[in-house]
Amino acid sequence: MDILRRLRSRISPEGHRYRPIPSEMAVAPVVGALVPSRAAFRLHLLCGFFALASFVWGYNIGILATVYVHPGFRKALHKPNSSQTGLITAIYYLGTWISYLFLSHPAADRLGRRWAAFTGVFVTLVGAALQAGAREPGAYAMMIVGRIVCGLGLAVVSTAVPLYQSECAPAKERGRYVVMNHIGLVTGLAVAFWVGYGFSGWNSANGNYYGWRLSIVVQYIPAFIFMIGVPFCPETPRWLVENGYMDRAQASLAYLRDADPTSDEVTIELEDIQSSVAAHKAAPESSWTVLFTHKPLFRRLWRAALLQFMAQMCGNTAMKYYLPSIFSSLGIEHRLTLLISGIESTLKIGCTIIEMMIIDKVGRRTTLVVGCVVMSIALLINGALPLAYPKNTNHAADYACIVFIFFYTFGYSIGFGPAAWVYGSEVRSSPPHMAQILTKQIFPTNLRARGLNFAASGGAVGSIIAAQTWPVGMQNIGSKTYFVFMAINLVSAVVRTHPLLTIIIFAYPETKRRSLEDMDVLFGDYHSDRNLVRGDSQSDAHPEEINVPHKAARDSA
Repeated sequence: MDILRRLRSRISPEGHRYRPIPSEMAVAPVVGALVPSRAAFRLHLLCGFFALASFVWGYNIGILATVYVHPGFRKALHKPNSSQTGLITAIYYLGTWISYLFLSHPAADRLGRRWAAFTGVFVTLVGAALQAGAREPGAYAMMIVGRIVCGLGLAVVSTAVPLYQSECAPAKERGRYVVMNHIGLVTGLAVAFWVGYGFSGWNSANGNYYGWRLSIVVQYIPAFIFMIGVPFCPETPRWLVENGYMDRAQASLAYLRDADPTSDEVTIELEDIQSSVAAHKAAPESSWTVLFTHKPLFRRLWRAALLQFMAQMCGNTAMKYYLPSIFSSLGIEHRLTLLISGIESTLKIGCTIIEMMIIDKVGRRTTLVVGCVVMSIALLINGALPLAYPKNTNHAADYACIVFIFFYTFGYSIGFGPAAWVYGSEVRSSPPHMAQILTKQIFPTNLRARGLNFAASGGAVGSIIAAQTWPVGMQNIGSKTYFVFMAINLVSAVVRTHPLLTIIIFAYPETKRRSLEDMDVLFGDYHSDRNLVRGDSQSDAHPEEINVPHKAARDSA
């Protein structure tokens, strides 16, 4: 425990090592639990600050949902139909897909995690300016181009921020810190709905023209705060080691752990990072193609990409962009739809904080499975009740649909929302807004950014499909559209023939409390005297068949 370690390390003026008395040892656990260490405070502050970039990401997405129902926007774009609205939504994910494949990887690996996030936010502001300035005769074209540019920038943000958080955090608490990325995202979504609700009360002619434009421009405030603060933040030790800045890496790690640069704590962790980086640099295949040619790495890649794809195809994309429209279809008045949307998005913040507190205790897989089951039930109710009581003939049924949309929010916020990124960040640590956390951690250091980008591109593809399908489906088959997304959740998590339950439990090994260097062992790359460094192509054992001891246990053996 940090506080007890500090007590034991104190030296008296005479040079004698201080020994804590029993009463101090007894109270140390309590104090340590109630008062976070300075290292923990710094990590929370840094990861929370970088979540400000994710806030911009969430705001950029959420404000569009309020813009779609703004009368001034509909007038400026001559009342766009469902296909045009779907294209404005989906084209953003074309930008993210292109960026994930070609831009965000070089930015994260060459510029560093923090400057990549800076660049992504700057590009996003350029796209936001194009959207806010959309006017005739090319208003629709400006919206399309602006959305693509925002997609290019926010893909870099969604890669660099969780990478920064996971590479700064200690292994046993990594999930908590990476979930802060998702907290920033959902907070941005919530604030966007409240801003949209506020501007919806500006009903004058000037309000109709400027209201939706100014609501888009509001994101410049947190963006500028983030861009001003980035130069004062340390770079991650892993990126510094990867690029040969050993002195800076040691200083950065010492700052993050609040320890002396020459202390055993810093020295041991730095040696682990150096060993991992050296091993992967010595691998015979060091290009990104190894993600497809090396079986254990490809196993990580498809898991992370599938998880990101499912995280969007579960219905979340539709809920983000079309929530006010969904409430309108239930007979709710325009301003009230924005109010309820703001409450729903605010609820996401609390649910995500709960996820941050439990993810490292109950594990990634458990929260994913529970989340999928809850979302399936909520989608079933929202699809069935409008069919049983069409044209809003039963207000109780309409209100029940609203309640179960809140249940859907809970399910997503404890499941796919943060966990997919956590898992992907872990998968990327060896040779990828839960999907994010999972995706970042399972790839090696030298392939983590590229792996995260390939994996996140799966989410972009899922978002394109969902964003284009939802408005057209609601126009043509109505609430039956919910059943499509319900089926995806069930196939992923419940049905015994080929279930999400089976996929997650048997295809996704648990990564909680594993160090980033442990991922080689967990995904079949580690064998006592032969591994990826020696180019062993036979290292393809199924991860669920490997009994992997924690790193601390191996070190003490």
